[in-house]
Amino acid sequence: MKSACALLASSLFFTACTSAPAPPPAAPAPAATGTAAKPYGNLLQMMRAIPFPASNIIFAAQQEDPGKPKKADPNAADRYGAIAEYGGWTAVENAALALSETANLLLIPGRKCSNGKDAPLDRDDYKKAIQQLADAGQAAYKAAQSKNQDAIVDVSGTIAEACSACHEPYRDKDDLKDRCTPPAGK
Repeated sequence: MKSACALLASSLFFTACTSAPAPPPAAPAPAATGTAAKPYGNLLQMMRAIPFPASNIIFAAQQEDPGKPKKADPNAADRYGAIAEYGGWTAVENAALALSETANLLLIPGRKCSNGKDAPLDRDDYKKAIQQLADAGQAAYKAAQSKNQDAIVDVSGTIAEACSACHEPYRDKDDLKDRCTPPAGK
C-alpha cells in the first residue's frame, strides 16, 4: 500500500511539475482598466484612412456589381479585395460598417483638426452629423446585405447627405485655418 501511495504521489508531483504553464490572463479591455480611448491621428488623417475609402467602395458599387466575377488585371488594384472571402459584397458590407464605426472615432475626446483646432465635440450640430453618419452606415450595411445595386444607389444619397452635414459647416472653408470653426451666427 505504501508503494501505491508513493507511486500516486510521485505521479501527481511529476504531472504538476511537467504540465504546461497556464496561459497568462487576457489583457483587460480599456474600459475595465480605466484607460480611455485616445485619438492617434488628426481628423483629416482619420477621415482619409477610414470613411473616405469605405464610402468610395459603396459609391463604386452603384456602377460595378461587386458580385460579378472580375477579369484579373495584374496592373490594377481590386477595389473589392483580392481575397475572395473579403471581396465582392462582403467588401461593401465591411465598408458600410466602417462608416458606422467612424462615428465612434469622431467622438473620441482630444481629436484635433489638421489645423490644430479641437474637433467641435461640444456642438449639437456636429453630434447630429455624427449620428447621421452612423445611421447612414447602417442603412448601407442593410443595402449591401441585400446584394442589390438599386438599394446601393438609393443609400448612396443618404451617405452623401451625412457627409455633407459635417463637411459643409466645418470642412468646406476657403481658408484651411477656418476648418472646425462653428458656422458664423450659430
